[in-house]
Amino acid sequence: MNERLHGINVFVHAVEAGSFSAAAVRLHQTRSAVAKTIARLEERLGVRLFHRTTRSQSLTEAGESYYERCVRALAELDAGEACIGSGRSEPTGRLRISVPVLFGRQFVAPLMLELARRYPQLALDISFSDRVVDLIDEGFDIGLRVGPLPDSSTLAARRLGQQRMLVCAAPAYLAQHGRPAHEDDIPQHDGILYSRGRVVKEWDIAPAGARARTVMPRQRLLFDDLQAIADAAAAGMGLVWLPCWLVAPYVKRGELEVLFDCGELEASQMHLVWPHTPYMPAKLRVAIDTLLEVTPIYLASAEATPAV
Repeated sequence: MNERLHGINVFVHAVEAGSFSAAAVRLHQTRSAVAKTIARLEERLGVRLFHRTTRSQSLTEAGESYYERCVRALAELDAGEACIGSGRSEPTGRLRISVPVLFGRQFVAPLMLELARRYPQLALDISFSDRVVDLIDEGFDIGLRVGPLPDSSTLAARRLGQQRMLVCAAPAYLAQHGRPAHEDDIPQHDGILYSRGRVVKEWDIAPAGARARTVMPRQRLLFDDLQAIADAAAAGMGLVWLPCWLVAPYVKRGELEVLFDCGELEASQMHLVWPHTPYMPAKLRVAIDTLLEVTPIYLASAEATPAV
């Protein structure tokens, strides 16, 4: 029976991933292992499930019919396990989490490691990526998103808080180039900006009592890594526009000074998102509750970074 369920699971992943190679990545298996599992399943059923060529694969008529029934069967199994798991006080099983690289590394990973220490039956699979992953297609239980959320009928969401954006510079830079007295002075200064795919991120600023607008310093340095931007600023290379939680350690060490608080920006809101499910397993509930409890405190402590 276990082999039978394994074959069904691999088959569904192969269909939804679009190829045996992509399914192998999701399942942490080799491509040959996936192909052998599908071949054994086809042999047991006595039908071909896929049309295969060297460049593509598609479902046969029998494969399409079998896939629809397999999806329903696996959904029922997941719902049954979640229903049982939701009554447990001890989180068990593997929890797959998608988080932005730096915030995930600095905050989420240590927090989840504490959960893993507290609950020995909880297994973690954390992916660090700044792209917006498809939680359902890529098999994640939960994700952390920065920025406004699009409407979705398949995802649930809870607001974690807001990462305030700050304009900062090193004391050495300010001593040499002067301190901007107003946001309108920023274009006269060298900047270290975030750039990816030749698209440079503008600096959004919404001072209290004023309309939100964008400003751009001189594009002295362009990086696609926020940590590198912070380090370059600490070295005195120019002004930066960065999240409060990232610059807080630099400010405390005296390596950066806060020049402007950029105010409440919709693009800096943080949310937890997860696929809608009729039953929430204990592993998901404990992760959501922990992040909802601790993240606002963490962000608030970072927002308290003093302007010098």
